[in-house]
Amino acid sequence: MTPAIELTQVTKIYRRYSGRQFATLKSALLQRSILRDLSPADTFPALQDVSFSVAPGQTYGVIGRNGSGKSTALKLVAGITKPTSGRVSVRGRISALIELGAGFHPEISGRENVFINGIMLGLSKREVAERFDEIVEFAELENFIDAPVKTYSSGMYMRLGFAVAIHVDPDVLLVDEVLAVGDEAFTHKCFDKFGEFRRRGKTILLVTHSLSVVERFCDEALWLDGGRARTHGDPKRVVDAYLSEVEKSEEALLAATTSRAVEAASKRADGAATEAPGAAPGAGGEVSEGGRAAASAATGAVVAGPAGGELQNMFQAVEGRWGSREIEITHVTLLDKEQQPSFVFHSGDPMAVRLDIVAHAPSTDFVFGVSLFNADGVCCYGTNTFIEQMDPRSLEGEVKVTFAIDSLDLVEGTYKLDVAVHTCDGYPYDYHRLLYTFRVKSRTPDVGIYRPHHRWSFSPGVRFKGDPS
Repeated sequence: MTPAIELTQVTKIYRRYSGRQFATLKSALLQRSILRDLSPADTFPALQDVSFSVAPGQTYGVIGRNGSGKSTALKLVAGITKPTSGRVSVRGRISALIELGAGFHPEISGRENVFINGIMLGLSKREVAERFDEIVEFAELENFIDAPVKTYSSGMYMRLGFAVAIHVDPDVLLVDEVLAVGDEAFTHKCFDKFGEFRRRGKTILLVTHSLSVVERFCDEALWLDGGRARTHGDPKRVVDAYLSEVEKSEEALLAATTSRAVEAASKRADGAATEAPGAAPGAGGEVSEGGRAAASAATGAVVAGPAGGELQNMFQAVEGRWGSREIEITHVTLLDKEQQPSFVFHSGDPMAVRLDIVAHAPSTDFVFGVSLFNADGVCCYGTNTFIEQMDPRSLEGEVKVTFAIDSLDLVEGTYKLDVAVHTCDGYPYDYHRLLYTFRVKSRTPDVGIYRPHHRWSFSPGVRFKGDPS
């Protein structure tokens, strides 16, 4: 079968210029520098040796980071730009949802712009007239179609451009991240229109950051990275490979962020006064109910602050490190389900927090605490060994403490970790406040903080698409 779209070893190279501006043309000519300063400083490849083909009637998704070459590929297919090398072939009438409303004149009405834009996209005046009412209705601009386009909001402008392009009735539809042109209801209309195109056997090339759209609509997908094709084929497999690579980058970024935060906090703590007023360092003995209530590592306890002052509410504390270091947390490691260090986890997977501890002198009064906060500073959970009725007996030398979570039931987002070791009365040996950042990933876009294990059940009158017959 002859492909509807085919790219064969396509490379597109752009030139960078120095960006120097001349005061006047005369000064540039007098300095004899105009040719030198307008020569390309260097070049960069937007696409490198990319090949793929899309069969007629197929919906093909292209994913990748910003700057990976996705939009360049679409513009080559649309004929907006030409390849530096290689071959691009497209069979059939093209409609490109790339720069919506390109060619709209702001001074004339929406009605006149529909006719001009439709003719630019290959329709005759009669064909535009036949589809005019449908275009206006789809764009939801019945009351504004005779107003000048310059009076339109950006959403109205984009909706009209989308409506014109989608009603050209192309053989090949090119879509570049245009599903955010309206509210939720209009987005559903766009999806319905794509579904109609698929049923009619139209070819769709879709560039998007919405991975769920690729998995839902596309027959095949391509992952571009740095202008090169990394992999293509089944959309779910391609999306999973892309997400794995994204997680590796996030791992490196979060590791660097955490390392800088710990280093900076440690330097500040080394020069600060850390002893809490009136605290008895390292003493054992009987603990009052007030002391027991104060024993939380980051759950509202009254403990010493970064400069030795008393904090009435730990939720008000800021990032930092403080404490006497008589017992010291030398290293904190987050472990994934394979017991490997990680900063990226999946909702529902196991996670462990391992503390490397050094007791510089034997102690009989110690509490280990852990708390989790979301990016807004809301405490998701906090506990410590004293709250969980583990009465300290002895601690000496180098030890490891592991706080293990069987199922990390948090929704997707970025979280912060508190860890601490202190006395039963709250005197801090070593307190690490919001220094450790990790990310929870989920393919389910639910909201909130906590994601409990759950299930749905329905009476026989309720059915969903995909249910077994």
